[in-house]
Amino acid sequence: MNHFVTAVVLAVAVPLTALAADTAEVGKPAPAFTLKDESGKEHSLARYKGKIVVLEWTNPGCPFVRRHYQAGTMQKTLAGFDAKKVVWLAVDSTSSNTPEKSSDWKKLKGFDYPVLQDASGTVGRAYGAKTTPHMYVIDEEGVVRYAGAIDDDPRGSRKEGVTNHVKAAVDALLSGQPVPASTTQPYGCSVKYKS
Repeated sequence: MNHFVTAVVLAVAVPLTALAADTAEVGKPAPAFTLKDESGKEHSLARYKGKIVVLEWTNPGCPFVRRHYQAGTMQKTLAGFDAKKVVWLAVDSTSSNTPEKSSDWKKLKGFDYPVLQDASGTVGRAYGAKTTPHMYVIDEEGVVRYAGAIDDDPRGSRKEGVTNHVKAAVDALLSGQPVPASTTQPYGCSVKYKS
């Protein structure tokens, strides 16, 4: 009986280890992906080689995401970057999401970057995205340089002194400096993956 339990544990542990190697790790190449946006246009990570890529896991139904879009956090952060050097891609891994919902939300909030459709959750799981928002910054060579929260103000209660981790990471990469905090604890709603 003991050998049986050991065999079962090993059989379960092996696939988990294999999966772990495919998740986004700071300092390692980002998992490749190709996803369609809300209008059906394909986006692949390889297509953006040579640019810094910001990935934002999102869900418009999440109060944390709503707060950031109400405050313009994502839009203002992106506006501070050179569009020739930085690409911003939202990714919605919510199992109930549709391209129409993403399109309506974009119109409502008035932003123009793509919302990549990942209702299967394949890319979200490959990256290990846990929350909405959950942010990743990938350098020009396709290496993950930051993973975590958008900022250090989870409750949105501070009026000043907030560190925008994504801005700090992108600014550091653009100036050839090390990223000040390469990982932080993401906060928000859990990603609503298909079970």
